[in-house]
Amino acid sequence: MKPNNKVLLGMSGGTDSSVAALLLQDAGYEVTGVTFRFYEKENDTEYLEDARTLCGHLNIPHITYDARDIFRKTIMDYFINEYMAGHTPVPCTLCNNYLKWPLLKKISDEMGIYYFATGHYVRRRLINGHYHITTGADPDKDQSFFLWGLPQDILQRMLLPMGELTKTRVRQIAEERGFQKAAHKRDSLGVCFCPMDYRTFLRREVPEENIRPGKFFDEMGDFIARNEGYPFYTIGQRRGLGIDLNRAVFVKEIIPKENKVILSDLKALEKTEMRLKEWNITNPDLLLGREDVIVKIRYRKQANRCTVTLLPDQTLHVELHEPLAAIAPGQAAAFYRNDVVLGGGIIL
Repeated sequence: MKPNNKVLLGMSGGTDSSVAALLLQDAGYEVTGVTFRFYEKENDTEYLEDARTLCGHLNIPHITYDARDIFRKTIMDYFINEYMAGHTPVPCTLCNNYLKWPLLKKISDEMGIYYFATGHYVRRRLINGHYHITTGADPDKDQSFFLWGLPQDILQRMLLPMGELTKTRVRQIAEERGFQKAAHKRDSLGVCFCPMDYRTFLRREVPEENIRPGKFFDEMGDFIARNEGYPFYTIGQRRGLGIDLNRAVFVKEIIPKENKVILSDLKALEKTEMRLKEWNITNPDLLLGREDVIVKIRYRKQANRCTVTLLPDQTLHVELHEPLAAIAPGQAAAFYRNDVVLGGGIIL
């Protein structure tokens, strides 16, 4: 498809996508808003009406796309299965890389729209012929960690109107333009279908007989105490264990088949290597074998230097230059150089 001035904007009805619509229209684009129906707690569809109302004020078309079935199968079921396997899932990463952005491209293709956009706080840069996600201007809102899996056919057509802005400025724009509700909407926190405690979600979704009380053991195999069942614990967890040993202990290992959770001190959780599956690398020349790469396994406040190599079994080997604690199977790892996302994968 040849470039045109049309853009399909993913609109959640929140502050960020609302201001993104304003900015794209100001820039001269012919905007169409699309709201995905992924998950609706207690059948609450107020977000649909908010997005529809904003599009009406801007005199732009608005469509809805019912993706609840595919969201359930690809994200919610995955989330449950990962915890039941003793892993730590990354639903927001998978949703962005394998559902939300591909759906935007699919619908754009069907409608003859070249560009697609969201309210993500990230930027994009062309480096050596490859488009890369780069960090957003607002370090507190940067969402680059979640977008390491996007291919070039998506990266080259995406627009990111929020990348240069802070959240404070975005709220100011909404207020200045008369969109008071959007200006004062609360930010969504956590996973959309279980924003607070995932354990409550698992209790509701998983048959009671599949999550049974288990046991805590130390590294020597000695019994410590009973636990509520292995799916309710994650590698590196310290709080919420329900035991008092007069010393700090952390979850080191989860053994689903035996319903065991192994506890240790923090030092025992440190590792100097990990392997990744389902990886994506934007440009191998900028990542593989280089000494100046940073890896992150958490959204914020963590960064370690590493060297990445491709193994014969097609997994990535990550050698950490300094030990890193609480590396959990199922988590995402994202690679950076300065502000540039180089790729990422899922920890084995």
